Amino acid sequence: MMRNTSAGFGHLSDSKLGRKGSLTAVCILNAIFGCLTSLAPNYVTYLLLRFLTGFSTGGVGLCAFVLATEPVGPSKRGIAGMSTFYNFSGGIALLSGIAYVFPTWRALYVASSIPSVLFLVLVIPFISESPRWYLVHGRTNKAMKIMRTIAKSNGHHLLDGVTIALDDEANDTSSGNQSWKSATVEKETISGSVIDVVQSPITRIRLFLALGINFTCSVVYYGLSLNVVNLGTNLYLTVLVNVVAEMPAFAITAVLLDRFGRKPLAIGTKWFSAMFCFMGSMMGNVGIWKVTRVCSGILGIFGMAGTYNLLFIYTPELFPTVVRNVALGCAIQAAQIGAILEPFVVVLGGGFPFMAFGVCGLIGGMVAYYLPETLNKPLYDTMTGLEEGEIA
Repeated sequence: MMRNTSAGFGHLSDSKLGRKGSLTAVCILNAIFGCLTSLAPNYVTYLLLRFLTGFSTGGVGLCAFVLATEPVGPSKRGIAGMSTFYNFSGGIALLSGIAYVFPTWRALYVASSIPSVLFLVLVIPFISESPRWYLVHGRTNKAMKIMRTIAKSNGHHLLDGVTIALDDEANDTSSGNQSWKSATVEKETISGSVIDVVQSPITRIRLFLALGINFTCSVVYYGLSLNVVNLGTNLYLTVLVNVVAEMPAFAITAVLLDRFGRKPLAIGTKWFSAMFCFMGSMMGNVGIWKVTRVCSGILGIFGMAGTYNLLFIYTPELFPTVVRNVALGCAIQAAQIGAILEPFVVVLGGGFPFMAFGVCGLIGGMVAYYLPETLNKPLYDTMTGLEEGEIA
C-alpha cells in the first residue's frame, strides 16, 4: 500500500546500519506487520498495518540487490544483477498460486509473510556485509577479511601485501606489494543522505534523470500488470502468463547487457514496450482483436521487465558507494509513485491505459538518452572519486 520509504532505508543502509543490517531490519518488520495484518479487527487497523507493511517492504529489494551486487566486478555485475530478478518474478508466480490456495485475505497475509521469516533464519546468517561499505566507513580490516573469503571461494588467495584502500591512500609500492584502488578519499563529510546527492552537480543531474526513467518505467510495468482486469480473462492465469513472459526478458537482457551497454538497452527495451502498448491501444476487446490486445500486453510486459530490472543495475552504477543506496532508494520511490497512480489510469478502461503506457515508454526512452554509459566502468566509492573519474 505504502512503499515510498526506500530513500529512508537507503540512508540507513549507506550510513549507520549498513547493507546487511538494513536488510535484517526490514525483513523483521515485514514479517511482523504482515502477520499482524491478518489479525486486524477493523478497517482502520487494517489500513495502519498495511501502511507499516509497505514501510518495511519498500526497503527489502533495495538493500538485498545492492548487498548482492556491490562485491561483484564490472565484467560479471550485469549477469549477477539480472539473475536476482528470477527470484522476484518467481515470487510473483508463486504468489498467484498461493492466492488461489488461500482465497481468504487473512490466511493469505500469513502465507505471504512466511518467506521473510525463512529468509531471516536460512539466509541472513550466512551472508556478509558489503566490503565497500566497510571500506568507506574506515573498517578496512573487516573489508579485507571479506575479500579474502571471496577470493578463497573462487579458488584464489590474496597475497599478504595486497591491501584495500581509497585512492588517495593507495600508493604504489616498489617491494612487490600491490594496492587495490577503488575511489578517492572523500574531502568532505558525507552522511549518506539525499542532500549529499543533490549537492554534487554530477549526481544531482543523474538523480533527476534516474527519477524520471524509473517513474515512467513503473507506470508501464505495474500498469500492464494491473490492466489484466480490463482484458476479460482469467485473473490468476493472466498474472501467471505475464510473469512467465518476464523471465525470458531477464535472460536476453543479461546476454545483451555487456555487449551493447546499459544505455542503448534501456532505450531499446522501453521503446520496444511502447510500440506494443500503442498497438494494444488500437485493438478492440472482442474476438481476434482481444487476443491481439492480450498479446500486446504480454509483449509490453516482456520489454518493460527488461528495462525495470536493468535499471536496478544501471542506477547503482551511476552513484558512488557513500550515496548509492539512498540514490537507488529515491529512484525506487519515484517508481512506487508511478505504481500508486496506476489504478487511476487502469480504471478508465478501453484503449486509454495502453495509450498512456505507450507515451510513458516513449518519454522514458528519451530521458534515458541523457544518462551516461556505465559499461565496464568502476564502481566509485566516494564523490571525489566519481568526479575525478568523470574528468579522466
